[in-house]
Amino acid sequence: MIELAPSILSADFAHLGDQVAAVEAGGATVLHVDVMDGHFVSNITIGPPVVASLRKATDLPLDCHLMIENPDQYIPAFAEAGASWISVHQEACVHLHRTLQLIESHGCKPGVVVNPATPIETLSEIVGMVHHVLIMSVNPGFGGQKFIPTSVDKIARLAAMRKQHDASFSIEVDGGVDRDTIGKVVRAGAQILVAGNAVFGHGNPTVNAKELLALASDAERERKRVGMQYV
Repeated sequence: MIELAPSILSADFAHLGDQVAAVEAGGATVLHVDVMDGHFVSNITIGPPVVASLRKATDLPLDCHLMIENPDQYIPAFAEAGASWISVHQEACVHLHRTLQLIESHGCKPGVVVNPATPIETLSEIVGMVHHVLIMSVNPGFGGQKFIPTSVDKIARLAAMRKQHDASFSIEVDGGVDRDTIGKVVRAGAQILVAGNAVFGHGNPTVNAKELLALASDAERERKRVGMQYV
């Protein structure tokens, strides 16, 4: 199943509730929440209070992507605020196994994220623990960046790793996902598509979400026609 996860980083925060309703109407099934601390990445965004407000505005799963140092310190607060999924960066976790256990202990689905320069092989010991693996197809910190083309091969290799380990995690991709790149990542094996600027940056978010999902669905059908089923 293909899921669109609009990133609220690109939304109009003065009208956030309306923006959320618009993407729901467009078929979005997850909301992606980019949390940045100004240390792990050179930007500062939002924290648990915004997540709590979003929880009041929607029943969609809230996919909280923690681009922060010391994530263990903040996981309980995000869970209490209403996060559904919490993902942490492999690069930020000294004890990744323990951090994933902590997320699950607070009733959230655990995910792990890898930056563009991080090999997916670093995840081989924990692939059975996670709900999703997020491939960063830009360097994290800011929206609107250009998609890194080698991410397509990385997604395909992650799909192969999933099959090798008989794991069941979903593959998520974040960064530069738009009308030009969405087909490539879906054909490579991505299932959860994070899009910010392509949804909220211009035009009507409802229409944009529908168009992206239509393109993704076309790519999924194409992959199945040539025998590249989800594994």
